[in-house]
Parts: sequence; C-alpha cells; structure tokens
Amino acid sequence: MATTVSTVSEKAHQLARLHESGELIVMPTVWDVWSAQLAVGLGFKALTIGSHPVANSLGEPDGEHQNPDHYFAIAQAIAAGVDVPVSLDVESGLGLEPSDLVVKVLEAGVAGVNIEDVVHSENDRVRTLDEQADYIAAVRKAADEAGVELVINGRTDAMIWGAEGANKVDEPLAEAVARSLAMQKAGARSVYPVALSTPEQVRALTEALDVPVNVTANPVDGHPAGATLEELKELGVRRVTYGPQWQMALEKPAKEMLAAWL
Repeated sequence: MATTVSTVSEKAHQLARLHESGELIVMPTVWDVWSAQLAVGLGFKALTIGSHPVANSLGEPDGEHQNPDHYFAIAQAIAAGVDVPVSLDVESGLGLEPSDLVVKVLEAGVAGVNIEDVVHSENDRVRTLDEQADYIAAVRKAADEAGVELVINGRTDAMIWGAEGANKVDEPLAEAVARSLAMQKAGARSVYPVALSTPEQVRALTEALDVPVNVTANPVDGHPAGATLEELKELGVRRVTYGPQWQMALEKPAKEMLAAWL
C-alpha cells in the first residue's frame, strides 16, 4: 500500500500541476489498456476512464450498475499500463463513503476522480448543492490526509435535470454555475457542468470559475459550442474529455472494415 500511495501521489502531483498550468488539457476517455496505450502513444499527457465506455466494453448498463470491485480492477490495469496520470469516473461515488472511496482509488493507482451529483443507484436522486459539496469536501479531506493531491472533477447535471422533471429549476444555467462554484470551494480542482450547448453557456461557467471547466467533445465533430480546440480555448475551456464519444466514433469505420470480409 505504501508503494502504491507513493506512486499515485507522484501522478496526482503531475495531474494537479497540469490543471494549474492555465493551458487547455485534453484527456482522452479510455475503457481498457489498449485504448489507453494508444492515446498515450500519440502523446497525450493524461487520461480519463469513463464508466459509460467501460460498461459498453463489458456489455453492461451504465449508471452505477457495474460491480465496483471489477471496475476498480479495470482502472488499476489501465493505470498500471501507462506512464501518465489517469482519472477515474466514479459516478456519484459508487455507493461508497468518501474515505472508503479514496482508499479504493489510491489502491487502483488513479490520480483523479470524477464525482457527479446524480445518484443513479438511488433511482437517479439528485444531491442537493450542499450534499454534493460536502461529499467532495470529504473526499478532498481523505485524500489530503493520505498525502495525495487527488484531482477531483466535480460534475453537475443541472443543465439536464434542471430543465425537466421533479428537479426542474427556472434557470438551469444559474444552478450549474452555483453548483460548480460550491464544488470548487469544496476542493474540486476542475468542474464538469455537462450538456453546455452554446458559446454563451460555456463562457458563463469559465468566467465564473477559477479552476478548469471540463467539456465533453467528440474527437470527430468537436463540441456544440466549439468544433476545434482553438475555439474552445477562446471560450476559456481548460479541460476536454470524450465521455463515450471516442468509443462510439470508432463504430462506423470498424463496421466498414469488417463488412468487406462478409
């Protein structure tokens, strides 16, 4: 355990410095050792592991339906298979208390986590702003006590649930900003307000926050607010991940290659 913590501490330090650099970081979202090594071989300096593409690769549903031990084992294999920092999507915490989550994360050797405010294992219950901030603060505290600069990416789905259903609010964008600010204050080193779709929405977040704002891009089509890295950079975006988009983009060319052999 001591060796693992020492190794992940170094990787977390690297990832934290990347987030403080002021530069836009692209962290491809991978699902196995093959995809991770492919991305690192191209020169990417950090990676994310997405629960959705991992679930797709296993033929399982996303949304905290995977076996946590199996999921952490996959993360450990990926982290051990590359020499760059890796961040793990832990959804809302995989049903674990913050201190227990940090133990699992450090054992897996990952340098960061993505924590969202929708608890899928509890019928998609939305955490309150304070509840989400408190969970992130507790993860921050446990990681700091372990001596690891764990990079927490605080995710809010306010732009989705805030516009519909029982959690509807009058101004989903304002809710996304408020939650992002609360997560930043709680110790998140980046924030991830999903489903931003216009330049104005993206700019509202990047201008309100001091930590990097993460957006999901399709490696082929880019992001709705900016199709290129330069356009996203001009909007103030400082972290880009792919979610399941890279994996999904591989489907068409793969089918075309295989179809010729039918």
